[in-house]
Amino acid sequence: MYAEYFKSFENVENLGGKAWQHAMNVDFVEQMPIKDCSLHCFHYQQMFEMLFKYLLEAKSRHSLYSRTNKLNNLLEELIEYTSFRTDKTKYRMSLQVITVCAEEYRYNFLIDCEGYRDSVQIANKLLKELLAFNEA
Repeated sequence: MYAEYFKSFENVENLGGKAWQHAMNVDFVEQMPIKDCSLHCFHYQQMFEMLFKYLLEAKSRHSLYSRTNKLNNLLEELIEYTSFRTDKTKYRMSLQVITVCAEEYRYNFLIDCEGYRDSVQIANKLLKELLAFNEA
């Protein structure tokens, strides 16, 4: 599913291409019988981070993005430095959950997979908005 969303970035040598690679990994992990959702979360967060940074690089006036991995901050930057507009309050908590989940993956903490999956459902709406913004 995610690889199809990122089809236009397939094997592109920029941050959009990195987002596509992580989308491929998310799709692969979804097909495996892995009980723990942390691997999915890591690649999902990376997919979003690379997409945000690609859009900031491609669509902002200065072609710059910060070094943060916090998805909320990257959304704030995108809204501030590009013409992208959305109701960021709808996505704030979901993006925070995904960011924290990915950070917990790095340290092997237990992850609330049900809460994470709820956040993914919400964040997928933002993902579609971002990809539409890229096409415009």
